[in-house]
Formats: sequence, C-alpha cells, structure tokens
Amino acid sequence: MLTLSDFDFELPSELIASHPLAQRDASRMLVVDGQKISDRHVRDFLEYIQPGDVVVFNNSRVIPARFMADGKHEITLHTAVDDKTWWGLCKKFNKIPDDAILTLDDGTEIKVLAHNDDSGIKVQFLCDDVFAVLDRVGKMPLPPYMKREAEDADRERYQTVYSSPLGSMAAPTAGLHFTNELLAEIKNRGAEIVNITLHVGAGTWLPVKTDDLSQHKMHSEWGCISDAQAQVINAAKRVIAVGTTSMRLLESAAMNNSNSAKYARVAPFCQTTDIFITPGYKFRAVDVLLTNFHLPKSTLFMLVSAFAGLPEMKAAYLHAVAQQYRFFSYGDCCLLFKKDA
Repeated sequence: MLTLSDFDFELPSELIASHPLAQRDASRMLVVDGQKISDRHVRDFLEYIQPGDVVVFNNSRVIPARFMADGKHEITLHTAVDDKTWWGLCKKFNKIPDDAILTLDDGTEIKVLAHNDDSGIKVQFLCDDVFAVLDRVGKMPLPPYMKREAEDADRERYQTVYSSPLGSMAAPTAGLHFTNELLAEIKNRGAEIVNITLHVGAGTWLPVKTDDLSQHKMHSEWGCISDAQAQVINAAKRVIAVGTTSMRLLESAAMNNSNSAKYARVAPFCQTTDIFITPGYKFRAVDVLLTNFHLPKSTLFMLVSAFAGLPEMKAAYLHAVAQQYRFFSYGDCCLLFKKDA
C-alpha cells in the first residue's frame, strides 16, 4: 500500500518560480510518454495535436480573494455558500468571536458567522455586490510558496486569457501558458476546444496530513460540464485535459456516467466534486494531460503519478530538477500520456 512518503522528492527552493516569464508561451514543456522523456517548449504543444482531438480547458476566473479586515486579519476566501456568504482561511481565526463585525479597507463590513478547523472562518458581506468590493480591496491569492505579496501585474498574469466566470481562489495554472494565437492554432490543427468550469478551492493548497491516504479528505469544488459540451467530448478521438482541475472535473463526470451507451466518456455534470485520484485509479475520460509541476507529497503529484505512473513521474521530476525547470504555478509544464494498464 502506498503511503505519503512514496510521493516525496527533493526540490531546491531556487527552482520555485515566484514570477511568470514575460511571454506566456515561452515556458519549457517536459514530455513524458512512458519511460521516454523529451525536453520541449509550450509552443511545441501543437506538434502533439491530432485531428479529432478535443482539448479541454478550465475557464474559471480567479477572484481577488485575499483582503485585510480591521487592518490586522488577512482573510482568503475559498468557498461560496451563497452570493454574500463565504468561507475563508485566516490565521488565528479562533480569536475572532462569532457575530463580530469587521471592516474592510473601503469601509465595507463583514459579519463573522462561524468557525471550522478545516474551512476557517465563515463571513457574510454586508453589501450589495461582493465581487465589486473584492475588486476594490482584494489581492490575487498567490500560493504561499511564492513568498511574496501580490503585485498589480498579477491581476492579469494570474488569469488565463480565456477566463470567464468568477469563482476560483487559485488559477488553473496549466492554462496560463496559452495565448489567443496558440488557441487559434489548436483549432487550425483540426482539434476542438471545450471550456468547462471548475472553481478551484482551498484543497489545491492544503497539505496531506495523514500517512494513510485513505484518511485524507478533499475539499469540495463546484464544476459544470453542459450536455452540449459532453457531446463534443464524447465524440473525441482523444481528450487532452489542460490542467489537473480539468482532469478532476472530467473524471468526476465520468464517474457520474451510468449510461455508457449514451455517454462514451462523460455525462453532463453540474455539482460539487471531492474526487481524490491516487495510483490504482482507472481513468475513464482523459488520454493526455498538460499540467505544471506539483509540490512533493501533494494530492496533485499523486494524481499525475496515477495517470503517468509513479516511477515514471519520479524519474521525470528528477530530470526536471537536474535540467532546472521552473516549478509550480508560474513555472514550466509537463505533457503526460496515460500509462497503459
């Protein structure tokens, strides 16, 4: 039985990218196909596109979800309860009493409704338009491993060029490499593009705290694949998922697929998912995955190891470290082919 330590690896801190490259499509791309490893660039992604492919992106837009309350409490929203009520992460949140009224930098007030050791603090915005308030007072919720404050440039650069519905507390980072020109060329190669939506939540950063992986509980995230999108995906020669968030939603829709005669790969899906993919999982929807490099012992490294093989991914990451690839959200990426069972 695999344990948490099986997914550990050494990563020099200098390889963690704290800022993006000047051009989105200038990143390197490590291609992993079984035991074969190739050093390429994101622009070479087009060489792997075949007519009949469907390339699936997550179009969720990142909320400037990090803000100060009462000038001393930094809160990062991660899960919406309704239009005005959210759960948020906050250090020492247990010192803030229920029913407390906190004031944001623009004068907007929020009310503390509840506390939870896993989810943090539940707050209600006492205003008409939460997103308008966040646009004024919020910062982009950069991952903590960047060890810097969000800058003005992150408002544009920590979004994909095709992002649309607001709802994520973290970017679907594999998509950050794509330009409008690259997207157009994918279509010119005879492939179709489908933009599904998964609003990325707190679970993307939360560490696995138990050595027994079966005891780890994933946070739920809301996602949607429409009937029309499912039809396009089901007609694909191959499905290429851009990002682990796209992968998780596609596989959730496949798990939900009880009518295989009607839905070859996925069924329409508009609900929450807490799917946790580890080695041994049987992939039903995705053939190829483009993804960034992930943290040691993370649920995302477990996912890519399930898809491409744990020994193969360990070897690929060892190669990436030796070749000084840039890691994590603003870093380089991998193109992974599903390992044959």
